[in-house]
Formats: sequence, C-alpha cells, structure tokens
Amino acid sequence: MERDTLKKEASQMSGSALAFVGDAVFSLLVREMLCRQGRLPAGKMHQESVAMVRCEGQAAAIGKLLPHLTGDETAIFLRGRNAHLSHVPKNAQVADYHAATGLEAVFGYLHLSGQPERVRQLFDWLEL
Repeated sequence: MERDTLKKEASQMSGSALAFVGDAVFSLLVREMLCRQGRLPAGKMHQESVAMVRCEGQAAAIGKLLPHLTGDETAIFLRGRNAHLSHVPKNAQVADYHAATGLEAVFGYLHLSGQPERVRQLFDWLEL
C-alpha cells in the first residue's frame, strides 16, 4: 500500500486501537535493544523489559519525546492519552497510564502508517 493511504487509514483508527498495536511495537523495540546489548541473562532482560514497558516507564518516555513530535504525532498522542480506558492497573497512577497509552498510540500510528524510520528515530531519542 502507498504511504499516504496507510497514513490516512491509521489516522482514522481510535486511540485505543493504535495503542494496542503500539504496545507491541514499543515492547519489541525494548526487547530488541536489550538483546543487542547482550550483557544480561534472559530472566534479567525480562525484568528490565517490564520496567521499561510498564506505564511509569512509558510516561517518563513520552516526557522526553513530546518536544520532538510533529503536529500530527502530538494529535495522535492526545487521542491516545484521552481514550476511554476500561481499567487502570491497580498499582498504576491514572495520569501515568493515560500518558503511556498516548505514547503507545504514537508508536502504533507510526508503525501502521509505514514509517519505520520515524519509529526508530523516536525510540533512539529515548536513549534507554
């Protein structure tokens, strides 16, 4: 599919749907990064991955990325952040969970709209 078509399709999806995909994209990027570092056993990599992917880690990440987002990406972040959520994990702060959902929506949008280079650029700016 042409990138413009992919962007239009992705931009019409709900914030929750984009976050659903973005959660997997972000998690894969974190796992890939930990594997490439090659310094930890699998169990420890899992623990580090969970810490980076949980909503507190993602909320901190979006704080670093917001100044770098385009206008469209900021709109997607806000759509994800403001999405109606059916539940918030019991140990999570509501604001962190909403911010994390916004971050996931951005990564989901970029992935679905065929922008892997932008996905990588944003992830690299996090310097995890």
